[in-house]
Amino acid sequence: MVIRAEGGVAQTEIRQRNLSRMLLELHLSGPLSRSELATELRLNRSTVASLIGELAARGLVWERSRTKGLPQAPGRPSPVVELRRDGPGALAVDLSTDWIGAAVIGLGGAVIDSTRRDRSLANSDPVQIVDELHGLVRPLLDRTADGPRIVAIGVSVPGAVRAHDGHLHHAPNLGWRDVPMGDLIRERFRDLNLPVFVGNDADLAASAEHLRGSGRGSDDFICLWGEGGIGAGFVIGGLALGGAAGYAGEVGHLTVDPNGNLCHCGSRGCWEAEVGEEALLRRSGRDPLGGTIAVADLLAAADRGDKVALEALAESGRWLGIGLAGLVNVFNPTRVSLGGLFARIFPYVREAVVRELDSRAMPAPRAMVELTTALLGANTLLLGAAELALAPTIYDPTIVPLSDDSARGDPDRWRPRRTSGVERIQSQAAQPRR
Repeated sequence: MVIRAEGGVAQTEIRQRNLSRMLLELHLSGPLSRSELATELRLNRSTVASLIGELAARGLVWERSRTKGLPQAPGRPSPVVELRRDGPGALAVDLSTDWIGAAVIGLGGAVIDSTRRDRSLANSDPVQIVDELHGLVRPLLDRTADGPRIVAIGVSVPGAVRAHDGHLHHAPNLGWRDVPMGDLIRERFRDLNLPVFVGNDADLAASAEHLRGSGRGSDDFICLWGEGGIGAGFVIGGLALGGAAGYAGEVGHLTVDPNGNLCHCGSRGCWEAEVGEEALLRRSGRDPLGGTIAVADLLAAADRGDKVALEALAESGRWLGIGLAGLVNVFNPTRVSLGGLFARIFPYVREAVVRELDSRAMPAPRAMVELTTALLGANTLLLGAAELALAPTIYDPTIVPLSDDSARGDPDRWRPRRTSGVERIQSQAAQPRR
C-alpha cells in the first residue's frame, strides 16, 4: 500500500510538472500546435491531449483550427493551442523614482492596457503614494473588465525588498525605509482580495529581459537597471540570484571611490553616486532632481553638439564602464544588458563604456561577454512585476480551480508554495530546446 501511495504522489507530481512545462511553453512561445507541443516537451500525443484538456478545463487555454496558409505537416491537421485572453492575469505596478505606473497583463506577456502618472516619488509618503496608485488603477480595471481574471498583484520598487513578505527595507532614492509595502497595497486593494508580490526593480527587469528580451537564450546574464538609482538583476546558471532574503543585486552601493560623492544610502563614493541620474544631471549643470524631463533636455543638447552635455555623458560613461568591468570579472556573464536610463544614454556613452571595459576587465571573461541594451522598453518593469505575480500559476496550474471548484474565490489558493517562484520558471525556460 505504501508503494502504491508513493507512486500515486509521484504520478501527481509528474503531471503537475508537465502541466507547468506546457503552460510555460505557451507563455513564452505563443500559440503552438499539438504536434509542436509534443515535440518541444518530448511527450506522446495522448499525454499532450490530456494535458491540454486539463488546462482548458481550468480556463487557461483553448484550441482552434490551424489558419489557412500556415505550414502544415502531412497527415491529420493538428489544432493550435492558445492561451485564453480571459484567463489568469496580473495587475502589474511600477513605483519608480519619477512615476507611478500600472498595467493589466495576461499570460503570454500580453499588455492589455496600461496607465502612468509622471511625478517625483522622492521623499514622499508611501501611504499617500499607494492611495494615488489606487486612484490610478481603478479606471484601468474598469477598462479591462472583459480581459484577464486578475489573480495577483505584482509590484516593482527601486529598493531592497524582503522576498517572502514584500517588506521594503530601504529605497534610498525615494527616502523610504522599513515600509511594509506588500501589506500597504494588500490593505488598500482589499476589495480585490488578491495576494501581493513585491520585488526589486532591477531583479524584475532581469526576469522580464531574460524570459522575453535581451537576455533570452543566455544562462549567465546581468541586467543593469538605472532609473534614478542603479541596481542589477543576475541570472546565474539559468537561475535568478536573490541572496538569503532577496536583497542581492544592490551594486549601486559598491564603493568605487572612497573619497567620492555622498550617496543617498548614507555612504560615500558609491557607484550610484558617480553614475546615477542625479550625478549625470549635476555634471551637466542641470537640476539633479529634474528627472526624466531634465534627462531628455540633456540628450537633446547632446544631439545639438553641446560640449558640456557631451562631456557630462562621457564622464558618466567612464564610471559606468569601471563598474561594469568589476561585474564582468566577478560573474563572468555571457551577456550584459543596460536598461532604463542606461539604455537611453548608451548611444552617447558607448565609446567611454567600452574603453573602460576593455582596459579593466580580465581578458578571458571580457572576450565572452556581449554588451547590449534592454529590448522591452517602457514595459520592462511592468512585465517583470507580472512575471512575479503569475509565477505561482505557471509553476503549478492546478491552483487554478476547475470550473466547478468551490474554492474559486479563495485568495490563499493563489499564494505561492515554498518551491514555486520566478527562479523555477527561469530554470524551466533555460532548459535547452530540442
